[in-house]
Amino acid sequence: MSHRIFAPARGVRRSLAVTALIAVTAPIAVAATPASAASASANGRTAPQVVCTSAKSGLADRLTEDIGTLVNSPDANGHTSLALYDRTTKTSCTYDAGRQYDSASVVKVIVLGALLRQAQDEHRDLTEVERTLATKMITRSDNDSTTTLWKQLGLARIQEFVRLAGMQHTVPDPDGYWGLTQINAADQLTLMALLTATNSVLNDDSRAYALDLMSQVIPDQRWGVPAGAPSGAQVHVKNGWLQRTGGGWRVHSIGAFTGGDYDYGIAVLTSDHASMPASVKVIEDLARKIHADLNNTPAHTGQALYGRRLPATSDGSLVPNSAR
Repeated sequence: MSHRIFAPARGVRRSLAVTALIAVTAPIAVAATPASAASASANGRTAPQVVCTSAKSGLADRLTEDIGTLVNSPDANGHTSLALYDRTTKTSCTYDAGRQYDSASVVKVIVLGALLRQAQDEHRDLTEVERTLATKMITRSDNDSTTTLWKQLGLARIQEFVRLAGMQHTVPDPDGYWGLTQINAADQLTLMALLTATNSVLNDDSRAYALDLMSQVIPDQRWGVPAGAPSGAQVHVKNGWLQRTGGGWRVHSIGAFTGGDYDYGIAVLTSDHASMPASVKVIEDLARKIHADLNNTPAHTGQALYGRRLPATSDGSLVPNSAR
């Protein structure tokens, strides 16, 4: 896997933050009255709230309490954002889901979506070369393959896919620094929902192809939201990790869990935690509680996925296309 790191620091664009989960492509009905938890921040301002709704009795309260405990723990001393849906229990949760982050490599799912949409528009299958590049990009998080596809697609087509997908606060980087695309947890969950339900943006074959690649991510990159997932679920995941010059890590994990009675998605985005392992621990602690609460099972206490060797360098291009 190739890495390109530490371009000069650039100003980060900010989109208007959303205060609740953006509607996903396949609408998810939820209970009318949400459970929420808030606390005062150190500067006296109201901290972000955990807001959960569910058609299943007691589930929203349980998720609100468990997520709130974790995002306010001493380990979570950077920024953490979360969004989740569960179609089976008609459950939705958000925490600071409108905060904007550098995308790192989770943007690669957007690149894949734009590629599949292009093939649909042109009434063709992916070429053998495109399939090879897409496979490396998703299953191994290969940066060079991503840059090739980003350049092939062009910014306008990537922006059009984002628009069609309803990702209203996602801003692809106009200068070709694809790892600095601006994203938030709400939009990332919208993308997971798009991939897991029939819609007018990606046909069933395209969605199945994308989910299949996300289920084949190499073992060393299957940390994050898969932690604590039920053994009977099909796990589809993409992670991203990026260290900015003069700043901390941006570490993200997005995933969908399907098959049998499972039909839910989780997006957790983080920045400025003490280290990459610390960031991954925050994500996995949240994932274990969420999986346990959604499936009414004890939280798994086995070896953390982040106990595997984590990369020490960024995986999100900070080199513009013009320099490649």
